[in-house]
Amino acid sequence: MAEQQLNNPAKRRRLSLVQNDQTSSAALFLELPPHIHVEDQNCRRDTENSEICEDTGISISSTSKLAGQTVAPFLAQHIPEQYAPLGGPRGRNGVPTADPNSKFCYRHRPDLKCRRQANEPSMDQLQHELETLSQSDQQGIAHVWTLFSAAPSKHRQLMLQGILTQCCFPQLSYLSAHVRELIRIDFLSALPTELAFKILCYLDTTSLCKAAQVSQRWRTLADDDVVWHRMCEQHIDRKCTKCGWGLPLLERKRLRASKRQIQLRATGKGLNEWSPDITPFPESNMGEASRRAASHRKFSSQPEDSSEPLRPSATPGELHPGALQARSKSTGFEDSYFRPRVRPWKDVYKDRFKVGSNWKHGRYSIKTFKGHTNGVMCLQFDDHILATGSYDATIKIWDLDTGKEIRTLSGHASGIRCLQFDDNKLISGSIDKSLKVWNWRTGECHSTYTGHSGGVIALHFDSTILASGSTDKTIRIWNFEDKSTCVLRGHEDWVNSVKVDSASRTVFSASDDCTVRLWDLDKKSVIKVFQGHVGQVQQVLPLPAEFDYDETDHEPDFDDHDDLSSVASDHHGVVTPPASVTGTSAAGMASSMHPPPPRYMLTGALDSTIRLWNVSTGKCVRTFFGHVEGVWALAADTLRVVSGAEDRTVKVWDTRSGRCERTFTGHAGPVTCIGLSDSRMCTGSEDCEIRMYSFKSELEQSIEGSGEK
Repeated sequence: MAEQQLNNPAKRRRLSLVQNDQTSSAALFLELPPHIHVEDQNCRRDTENSEICEDTGISISSTSKLAGQTVAPFLAQHIPEQYAPLGGPRGRNGVPTADPNSKFCYRHRPDLKCRRQANEPSMDQLQHELETLSQSDQQGIAHVWTLFSAAPSKHRQLMLQGILTQCCFPQLSYLSAHVRELIRIDFLSALPTELAFKILCYLDTTSLCKAAQVSQRWRTLADDDVVWHRMCEQHIDRKCTKCGWGLPLLERKRLRASKRQIQLRATGKGLNEWSPDITPFPESNMGEASRRAASHRKFSSQPEDSSEPLRPSATPGELHPGALQARSKSTGFEDSYFRPRVRPWKDVYKDRFKVGSNWKHGRYSIKTFKGHTNGVMCLQFDDHILATGSYDATIKIWDLDTGKEIRTLSGHASGIRCLQFDDNKLISGSIDKSLKVWNWRTGECHSTYTGHSGGVIALHFDSTILASGSTDKTIRIWNFEDKSTCVLRGHEDWVNSVKVDSASRTVFSASDDCTVRLWDLDKKSVIKVFQGHVGQVQQVLPLPAEFDYDETDHEPDFDDHDDLSSVASDHHGVVTPPASVTGTSAAGMASSMHPPPPRYMLTGALDSTIRLWNVSTGKCVRTFFGHVEGVWALAADTLRVVSGAEDRTVKVWDTRSGRCERTFTGHAGPVTCIGLSDSRMCTGSEDCEIRMYSFKSELEQSIEGSGEK
């Protein structure tokens, strides 16, 4: 019977397959001696918890010893290729090989293995299931894992191919479900840091905050100064072209000063060591110098605010822990008390965002200043000081922190209509036809300027040039440097507002003759006349160079017709045909020695409108409607326009859409003057009161109160 079965070809083939499977499986790991026959081995656990093979009588210890004769040489051959031994990696015959501990990731080095972080729940489940098996099964599985772990990349692929060919459909389904999760690569951790920064810089604020919640590594990258410095550049002091959102002013000098260091960090340079040439140690007087510079800019044509205690320039040395340690050692300051306190750019952005949100939603605190006995006609403020001029012929200096009056400047014989101060002096203009220069810190009047035949109702100085406008219909230019003066004639009624742009050597003026004029200081002549208002123009305000307006999105209305554009005039103020406007374009107004004047300007008039003009083309590109009575006061920055009117209201406007974002009430008389900074707004009225609106965040106020810089 047995011979018949052996003679059957199918039986012989099946038996040979079984014998081959048993022989190959045993020889794969164990290579048993010839006298041991491979059979089904049913193992039992004895009283000492040691397993003994019933048929062969070979213990697990001897089996492990035989398996080690095969596994150990394989590990000895391949493990040194995966881990760098002492003395550097060596290949066969002592030939040096590539260092596996290089700075390249596994994608750029195919001979390296991907070192992924272990998944704790999966490893716990694996350990639990492994413990349910017998010692012999655990030993065999451990050998398989060890061989696969030590095998190089090419060997691993061969092993996987062999295993996959033996898997059934349930096992393949199991692999598919688990591999789908495993192939999700943490690309930010795999990529070089500078590339990760580049990717994160394309995200918006919301996406960055969500990315910081993914993992600790993502949080470190998403909160880095490189990313948030770029975010501050996009949104602070300007409207973002993508989202249309802008944040309050940031001191431009500090933003520019840190840009180079941030760029070096973003490109991977200067990250690992302290470089005094790139990131100098902040001097002790830097804060005072910055405040003086910001205070000086505050009184120029470009409004700035240095009130927020932002941060010293962000530097790679301050950002990298190793560099900070090296820096402390080099300076001898081991204690963290001596290290400069640095606010991350994310915190700066967060504070600016809160201030911008307060502006948008009308969240503010009010402080009222009372002391004048007649209407308040002019004001200006900086970090801690407020100066106001009134029809009671006095100028009062106030402390913004306490709300108390510091001193009163008396000397004018009539009401004060205009004033401006900087760190050293205050200049005032009065109905008594004079201008006075004061030391506002001591209250002493240094000098008095006379020359107008009517009351002085407007003044503005920039650098060494002072311009004054008067009820005598003229503009006088005073040069502090060479003590020279000149008169600009052309307006047919009171000159209510003047603004000097010393860079382009031009002066803007607004008059009761319903026109705005642009003057050339070198030629002492009119460059352009802007017509369009039907009421007396009370204010003209050139906008800073950073202000940008997309005129292509504006739908033309009746304000864009030729009859409301500007015309040029000759030296005597005689109007020439509009066709000559092309000769006074931006290219024509820019001489070879001076840059062109500001591109945009705002005007407010008693026709209850505010107009935005393109200075180079002379066209009105936007008209703001909303006030029901004449506009007396005007202030603006790159984010918003604020106006005060006879209707006793203050309105905040969006320059892009022309919509009124918010209306403030509270004054019992016409609003005659307005001051504006990034987080504050000050208004003065004929009701003798001054109201200070603060939109600062609580954190910023606490930092400012503590004096931290």
